[in-house]
Amino acid sequence: MTYILAIDQGTTSSRAILFDAQMQPVSTAQQEFPQHFPQEGWVEHDPEDIWSSVLHVCREVMEATGISANQIAGIGITNQRETTVVWDKHTGKAIHNAIVWQDRRTADICARYKQAGCEDDVTAQTGLLLDPYFSGTKVKWLLDTVSGARERADAGELLFGTIDSFLIWRLTEGRVHATDATNAARTLLFDIHKGTWSAEICDLLDVPLTILPDVLDCAANFGSTTLFGGDIPILGVAGDQQAATIGQACFQPGMMKSTYGTGCFALLNTGAQPVQSKNRLLTTVAYQLDGQRTYALEGSIFIAGAAVQWLRDALQIIDSAPQSGDLAAQADPNQHVILVPAFTGLGAPYWKPDCRGAMFGLTRGSGRAEIARATLESIAFQTRDLWHAMQGDWGADTDVILRVDGGMSASDWTMQGLSNCLGAPVDRPVMQETTALGAAWLAGMKASVYPDQDGFADTWRLDTRFEPKMAQDDRDAAYARWQRAVQAAMAF
Repeated sequence: MTYILAIDQGTTSSRAILFDAQMQPVSTAQQEFPQHFPQEGWVEHDPEDIWSSVLHVCREVMEATGISANQIAGIGITNQRETTVVWDKHTGKAIHNAIVWQDRRTADICARYKQAGCEDDVTAQTGLLLDPYFSGTKVKWLLDTVSGARERADAGELLFGTIDSFLIWRLTEGRVHATDATNAARTLLFDIHKGTWSAEICDLLDVPLTILPDVLDCAANFGSTTLFGGDIPILGVAGDQQAATIGQACFQPGMMKSTYGTGCFALLNTGAQPVQSKNRLLTTVAYQLDGQRTYALEGSIFIAGAAVQWLRDALQIIDSAPQSGDLAAQADPNQHVILVPAFTGLGAPYWKPDCRGAMFGLTRGSGRAEIARATLESIAFQTRDLWHAMQGDWGADTDVILRVDGGMSASDWTMQGLSNCLGAPVDRPVMQETTALGAAWLAGMKASVYPDQDGFADTWRLDTRFEPKMAQDDRDAAYARWQRAVQAAMAF
C-alpha cells in the first residue's frame, strides 16, 4: 500500500491525483462543473455536481494506472473553503445548492451584526471579520430561507458542512460527520483559541450546535470508503490554502506562501501563538497536528485567476489563460491602465463586499494588450496590499521570500511582475501541485508512508527564483496609481 489518493475539490473543478511512495504524481484527472449565478452577487454550486465529479476523477486516475484500492494507503482531501452545504442526515441530499465562498448574499446580515456592535467579539474568538465570505451567515441564511429548514435542523434532521465534510459524509456513506481544524476555522463559528465550536457565536447566528461536524486534526482518521473497490481510509484533510501552505513546507514562523488560483490567498506562518491583525487581515489556523494548532495571518483576494477567465470568456480577447502573459508583454509601456477587479467585492485589507470592478487610465490607444497587462498587474498590486499589511502585523522583514503556487504561478511574466511590484524575491517550486501535495502528505504521514515534517520540508525544491528588476521609484509610482484607483472604485 504505497500510493496516496489526493482529492482536490476546487471552485471550478474537481481533481484527483495519485502520488507514489516518493510523493511524485503518477496520474491526474480533472473535471469542471457548472457555476450558477441566480442573482447579481450570488454564486452557487449543485452539490451533486461536486460529488459526481469527485467520484469520476478518482475512478479515472485509478483506471488509468491500474492501481486498485488495496494499493492505496490513504486518501487526503483538500477543498474550496467556506462554501456551505446543509443536507438531510438520512438521505444525504442537500436542501439547497451550495452557497459558494464568493457569494455576497449575506452582506445585509453582516451589516446588521456590525451595526449592533458584534464584530469585535466575533473577531476575538474566530480571528475573522463579519463578512459574507465566511460560512456562518450562509448557514443562517439557509436555515432562515429554505422552507422548513430551521424546524428540521432543530429536530436533528439536518447537518451542515463545508465541502470536505460533505465529501467525507458521502465517501463514508453517512457514517462520519467530521471536518478538520483548518476548515472549521473558516466558518465564523469556531473559537480558534479553544479549538471548539463557539456556543456564543452559534447562538448569535441562530446556528444549532447539533448540526456541526466533529473537529479533528488535519492528519486523523476520518473514516474509510469502500466506493472504489476496497476499503481506503481517509487520513488527511485541510482547506485548500492551508494545504498549499503545508505543501510549500512553510512550517517555520515567518514563512509565507501565496496561491494564485480563482482567487489569491497569502498565508504567513505565525507559529503557536495567534497574531491579532491591526490591518484587517485574518487570524486563522494554518494546520493542527497531534492536537497542537499552528496559526497564520491570511490575506484573501477574491479575484485573481478569475480575472484571466474574464478576459477569456467575457471579453474574449484571449483563447486560453496562458496567452495572457504573452499579450501583456506587447502592451505600450507608456500607458498606465489600472484594473480594479472587484467583480465580487474587495477582500483584504479593504473588505468592501459591495465594491465593483473598475478600469482607469484608458486612452484611444488602449487595446487588448493594455487590458491584459492591467489584469495581470492587478494581481501583483493586490498581493502588495497583503504584503504591506502582513509586514505591519508581523514586523517588517526585508529578507522575506514569497513561495508561490497555483495555476497563475506558471506564468513567468506574471511572477516577474509580482517580484517587481513587491521589490522582493518570488520562489516557484519544482512541485507545482502544492495544494494536492499538502493533502497527500497529511494522509501519507498518518499512514506512515511519508516522512515527518522535517523530512518533508527537506524535499522542497526550487524551480525558479524571480528577482525584482524595477527601479524603486517606478515601483512606488505604479503602486500609487493602484491605490488611487482602489479609492475611486470604493467611492463609486
